[in-house]
Amino acid sequence: MAIEAQRTGAARIQHVHGRLAARKVMFIVIGLTFLVVLAVVSMSVGSVHLGMGDICRVIAAKIHITGTKSDAITTAIVWNIRLPRVLMAIVAGMSLAISGAVMQGTLSNPLVSPYTLGISSAAGFGAALAIVLGINIADDSYFVVANAFIFALLAALLVFGIAKIRGVSPETLILGGIAMMYLFSAGTSLVEYLGSDSAIASVVYWLFGSLTSTSWHGLLIVSIVFALCFPLLMKYSWDLNALAAGDEVAASLGVNAERVRLIVNTLAVLLTAAVICFTGIIGFICLVAPHITRMIIGSDHRYVVPCSCIVGALLLLGADTLGRTVIAPAEIPVGIITAFIGVPLFVYLLLTRRRQYW
Repeated sequence: MAIEAQRTGAARIQHVHGRLAARKVMFIVIGLTFLVVLAVVSMSVGSVHLGMGDICRVIAAKIHITGTKSDAITTAIVWNIRLPRVLMAIVAGMSLAISGAVMQGTLSNPLVSPYTLGISSAAGFGAALAIVLGINIADDSYFVVANAFIFALLAALLVFGIAKIRGVSPETLILGGIAMMYLFSAGTSLVEYLGSDSAIASVVYWLFGSLTSTSWHGLLIVSIVFALCFPLLMKYSWDLNALAAGDEVAASLGVNAERVRLIVNTLAVLLTAAVICFTGIIGFICLVAPHITRMIIGSDHRYVVPCSCIVGALLLLGADTLGRTVIAPAEIPVGIITAFIGVPLFVYLLLTRRRQYW
């Protein structure tokens, strides 16, 4: 009887686990479907409305499908403006969301995001230097992008250096990041104080965050960084699950908590820096997308990591589409829209979901 009961219990557990896994896979499928639909809608709307046929003809002509032609104006709108912008919104949303998800997992703190380590403040300082003072420490035509990226990585190196001295613990990383955030914010304020009115306006617009200046070159760089980092972060998803139970439990399972934190957070910083140096500071995606994902599918990082990507892409693409259409032909920077959309959505989920994940 005891053996029979054990078998029955194991069968029930396996059945429940299978149902939960199927539900999570279904969430991924539905999320990807909505993402494709939203991408098509985003490319069709704007100051010039385009049909699905127009978009397909432009893409088909560009990939040299025989017998397909498109007029020059439609081609310029779709291929040079809307398509790279939509794809950048998807890749950037995925990168920011996955960065927030893994960083919250490694530091076991629901309020942590890559921006907590001072990445955004340092990138803003680098961009401000390039715009206001003309200081360019990288020999690159995209000097604002290069300076923002370099200073973002510099802030991460300083935080990791402090943590390495004191031990790579969640508390050390968070406190070191807060220190860097205030330091570079003060530097940005000083640079703005010394700048001209036009330069200050440019800095403020960059700090808002926008996808207006998206190019195929920038999209390629961000996509390559994401393609390199995503498989590595998926590889560490089991380790992130172990860290959620505490460092002692993780150590008993053979997980080196300090090493995992250092590697995963470095990848998260690289992803975030690659995005914000091209788009400016787009906040809230890396904070709210992982929470929305956990509230829907749970806290297993094998699913949180890919599902956060989908949620982040949906949020950023939706916000950008709304920002460029709500008062068309004028645009609202996407960083502002993400806050307006993300805050009430996050508060609603927080109030209606009783389950605890931290």
